Amino acid sequence: MMPPDRQENNTINLTNRTDNVLVHAEPSMSANNVSPYSEDPISAQRREATPARFSILRQSLHPVTLKFKDVAYTISLTTSKGTNYFASNHPKATRNVLNGVSGIVKPGELLAMLGPSGSGKTTLLTALAGRLPGKVSGTITYNGQAFSSSVKRKTGFVTQDDVLYPHLTVLETLTYAALLRLPKNLSREKKIEQVELVIVQLGLTRCRNNVVGGPLFRGVSGGERKRVSVGQEMLVNPNLLLLDEPTSGLDSTTAQRIVATLRGLARGGRTVITTIHQPSSRLYRMFDKVVVLSEGCPIYSGLASQAMEYFGSIGYVSGFNFLNPADFLLDLANGIAPDVKQDDQQEFHGRLDNHDDQNSTKEFLISSYRKNLHPALQAEIRQNSQDPSLSTSGVSSSRRCKNQWTTTWWEQFKVLLRRSLQERRHESYSGLRIFQVMSVAILSGLLWWHSDTSHIQDQVGLLFFFSIFWGFFPLFNAIFAFPQERPMLVKERSSGMYRLSSYYFARMAGDLPMELVLPTIFVTVTYWMGGLKPSLITFLLTLFIILFNVLVSQGLGLALGAILMDVKQATTLASVTMLVFLLAGGYYIQHIPPFIAWLKYISFSYYCYKLLLGVQYSVNEVYECGLGMHCRVMEFPAIKYLGLNNLWWDVAALTIMLVGYRVLAYAALKMGQPH
Repeated sequence: MMPPDRQENNTINLTNRTDNVLVHAEPSMSANNVSPYSEDPISAQRREATPARFSILRQSLHPVTLKFKDVAYTISLTTSKGTNYFASNHPKATRNVLNGVSGIVKPGELLAMLGPSGSGKTTLLTALAGRLPGKVSGTITYNGQAFSSSVKRKTGFVTQDDVLYPHLTVLETLTYAALLRLPKNLSREKKIEQVELVIVQLGLTRCRNNVVGGPLFRGVSGGERKRVSVGQEMLVNPNLLLLDEPTSGLDSTTAQRIVATLRGLARGGRTVITTIHQPSSRLYRMFDKVVVLSEGCPIYSGLASQAMEYFGSIGYVSGFNFLNPADFLLDLANGIAPDVKQDDQQEFHGRLDNHDDQNSTKEFLISSYRKNLHPALQAEIRQNSQDPSLSTSGVSSSRRCKNQWTTTWWEQFKVLLRRSLQERRHESYSGLRIFQVMSVAILSGLLWWHSDTSHIQDQVGLLFFFSIFWGFFPLFNAIFAFPQERPMLVKERSSGMYRLSSYYFARMAGDLPMELVLPTIFVTVTYWMGGLKPSLITFLLTLFIILFNVLVSQGLGLALGAILMDVKQATTLASVTMLVFLLAGGYYIQHIPPFIAWLKYISFSYYCYKLLLGVQYSVNEVYECGLGMHCRVMEFPAIKYLGLNNLWWDVAALTIMLVGYRVLAYAALKMGQPH
């Protein structure tokens, strides 16, 4: 087995070899030789290691010094169903998730947040990324400036859960991210080349053409999925990179490779912050700084190499040299102190039955932090705040990049449309959906086989079935659109990847092929089998009305899904709504009481049904109403009640619904998404 110092050197050499072909990871330097303020050596090495063709990406790199001072965050605890409703006058219970956390991370440093589950690591990381809802007290600055849109677009944030499209390959996933996030002054070929380099850097070459996969089918492994998520953020050459437990669920070798990559990114002049769950001793030695949290309160914030020395100075000493420092820190964060045995050997005892001892240990560690570390940390933050060199690049960058998108609206629309079609072709053109529509079409054609006007009641029923079936089917398919894509939309919008309008219109355009192809096939089969008017003009008008009805129904489904963002609630509401439209559509009930007759005017099935009857039967057309007797079609009770005059008003009503539902869906998305 290789000695620890040899292993460390081997890791650095591996990083160096990788850096010869990479854009982002700079040559690794010893932590002792790195000064966050010595920007000239970093810039010089960057110029030496970076190919000239990527100079544009290099120019966009501006080091960020992140400072957070006395950060606190409080949440309100929701009351359970069994609570006493008469106690409503009592103040709501709250919980302090974060309480007085401070720290400073400079360019070239890798900060790790340690702590047990529920200690507030993810909350702090989300707050530093500017994505935490609610009010965060304290101050968080980026080169002395507050969080802004320019900071957001140059900040990489990797969540703990990998939010990826399952049907896209690794190469496609990174390519679409590059086309959307890299600067528009880079050509498409340069962006693709950047993707190839990131794939090499993260060791994804072997699985580059494999689908990512999801819970329903196999794809790449968990470690490869995590590296794809990291690669999406590395593409933009972030000034600030934040990762939430990037090594969870990975083996030690893969975890070390990811952390070594993060350390190489930090050595390139970036600020890297990560939460990590129980790192190995090899990983711990790669950290420059650590923040240890215990129930939202810091017990240590400073250099990782001095953590053991600090706790030893306040009476907590590890009795043997081979103990993983991270395990020692996590035990202290849980309130578990080392017990000294008579044989001078130290072992850890949980003392689960004695919570008072654990609480007293935590209180002592928190008070020691506030007494010994907090004043020095505050002084360091104030000292760096007075350094003008730290804020110069940030201010100029903010002024230059504020309110600017990396790509144009049209480019975003094209990329999102292509990605939507590629991802959803498996869903849209699935054999189950095609079988569903075709089986209903053939069954309907057989049931209404060659009906004629002598059976006008049957024909009217077929036309009403058209309006109802193609009201229900698109509505319930559209309900799932936004709730299922919400995690991806929140993630990409939080990164400033694209405009909401470009996503929305790309989604609308991507739905059109399948939403229009299936109704066309259905109407073509059922219309001619059902014996409706054998006229090409009438057939085309009928098809146009059905397609118009499909788009209106789809718009209502999108609006319900966007407003509720819950599939169960939206499905329930859609069922009730379509039942009302069905009953008020003019087929089942012809004499509706006046006080409720207004329901038919908000039913798109009513207007579709009227238009279908209007194009199918002419004013002077007759049907056989008895033995040797002929009656005018317009005198048939079901048609007479509707009144087939002023059909253009029905077209106008459907047009208003078509536009109104989609505007409502967009407004709901706009209000529900991060800006």
